Amino acid sequence: MIQDHALAVALSTDPGLIRTQNEDAVFVDARLGLAILADGMGGYNAGEVASGLATNRLAADLGHLIASSSLQDHAAGHDAATIERHILNEVGAANFAIFHAAQSTPRYAGMGTTLVLAWLYDNRMSVAHVGDSRLYRLRGDDFDLLTHDHSLIQEQLDSGQISPEAARHAEGRNLVTRALGVAPTVEVDIQEFDVQLGDVILLCSDGLNDMVDDEEIALTLRTLSGNLQLAADHLVHMANDNGGRDNVSVILIKVLADFAAPRGWWRRLQQLLK
Repeated sequence: MIQDHALAVALSTDPGLIRTQNEDAVFVDARLGLAILADGMGGYNAGEVASGLATNRLAADLGHLIASSSLQDHAAGHDAATIERHILNEVGAANFAIFHAAQSTPRYAGMGTTLVLAWLYDNRMSVAHVGDSRLYRLRGDDFDLLTHDHSLIQEQLDSGQISPEAARHAEGRNLVTRALGVAPTVEVDIQEFDVQLGDVILLCSDGLNDMVDDEEIALTLRTLSGNLQLAADHLVHMANDNGGRDNVSVILIKVLADFAAPRGWWRRLQQLLK
């Protein structure tokens, strides 16, 4: 596990100004190095059910694994492929649970959810991503989007059919091409990144980046990263000030210290994942 002093975390979520129901679900635990954000979709309360199922199941299963693997030894290397395989298994199980609930309960028919998940370990970060919720990284003055939206608008951008400016105001910009729970299996993008002292990681639902330009998000993080909760709350307020057309959720993680994995921790984790 990561000790609390290595990571600072904050989260903020709000239904926005138009919708009465908040269908986003969020989880973050500095000690575990785990952050999960899901943006649900579906009629009635189905979106809330889908995002809650995804977040609660992944937090419980991955959290149990990480906690049970902690030993107080010295550092050793890491195996990203092992981590990736386990994330894929757990996301696949969460996807099927949502799909099964949608198939067996009429009022949940057609529900689904986006997902963006970050697992920080051994001075690394594995990111799993489905849909149009995003993960950004502020490193020094560089603010980079590390995920690639699975959405109709993104496909049009990639093919040159639409400009970035036109995309911000296009109809159907919230139509996703991948989501958890809409089919028995789901394709998950997984990437691994190094983590450096001072990095600020942002996970957000599209209620933020649809309402606030990346430049404004970056300026907020550069200015307020010394107080993560203030920064998270301010990002949500900015989205609402700009119209608040959707639920908006933000998770922030700041790297404060080295968190190389203890040797015994990693060996035990590898044994549990085999």
